[in-house]
Amino acid sequence: MNIRVGILTAPHIEYELRESTFLLKNVRIGIGFHWDRHEDQEFAGTLEIRKNADGTETAINTIDLEDYLCSVISSEMNANSPMELLKAHAVISRSWAIRATQKPNHEGFDVCADDHCQRYEGLRRMNERAVEAVRATAGQVLMFGDEICDCRYYKCCGGRTEIWRTCWEDIDVPYIQSVQCDYCKSPSPKILRLALNDYDQETKDFRDWKVTYTAEELSEIIRTKSGIDFGEIIDLIPLHRGASGRIDSLKIIGTQHTEIIGKELKIRLWLSKSCLYSSWFEVSHKEGLWVLSGHGWGHGAGLCQIGAAVMASEGHKYEDILAYYYVGTRLSSTAQ
Repeated sequence: MNIRVGILTAPHIEYELRESTFLLKNVRIGIGFHWDRHEDQEFAGTLEIRKNADGTETAINTIDLEDYLCSVISSEMNANSPMELLKAHAVISRSWAIRATQKPNHEGFDVCADDHCQRYEGLRRMNERAVEAVRATAGQVLMFGDEICDCRYYKCCGGRTEIWRTCWEDIDVPYIQSVQCDYCKSPSPKILRLALNDYDQETKDFRDWKVTYTAEELSEIIRTKSGIDFGEIIDLIPLHRGASGRIDSLKIIGTQHTEIIGKELKIRLWLSKSCLYSSWFEVSHKEGLWVLSGHGWGHGAGLCQIGAAVMASEGHKYEDILAYYYVGTRLSSTAQ
């Protein structure tokens, strides 16, 4: 089974064809998030440069699904991670990708290469351990009843995972439940060095964090990110929280405009120059300063990558990790 991955869209794409691979230059990763940057990346498979109606170009990589997964699991997490984490990640990334090919959410390709879908950063971060993990779980997907699971994941839950409707549609997804996760509470420096890729290790306060703004800074950030002039921000009022404590409805009151926004990602985007680590935070306002004191890194629904890395380091098998974060699921080998 092949998958078509949209890697890069730009006014002009620079690339270099090699003997059995190709190099794309100046690929943007972490788009809109705090690790946003550019790097050169090398890929296997075939390259198509698509001309778009707006004059831009898109680089599309067609590659075998299992080869794609070798790159995904070593792009999302370090390929030197504990093997049982890599196996668990291979299963959930395969499950998610198969669902995505059945109903693509991009025009002209199945999935993109960045955090919007799954990180896919080519051959640079891969090693034989990633290949071993994918081969060891070949064809395995996570099922709930007769359905392949839409396996969502993120870096760190902050102590409790979130339910589906806090992040996306107002539906209940039975295998995305809120579970207590103490595994990501105090991961050892060794585990973090093994599990996180280089640029992820730059994020030191991923579980418990604090952001401080002056009144002027907060007002300007919200104006810039929303495109709305709220005037001076008077209050930020959480109206509803999900099962983990993440806010999915926030009332922003300004001197010129008041609006209720959600869900969690929109809140994170509007309250940061890049993107807040999560929407699980408390608000305080005193002496002219706004302080957001929060927990976790990511939307929080599904597998906690750092928690799963700790579980694997403690001897838990990948089957147990999957059962812990995806309630009531089972492994199946139907996706060959």
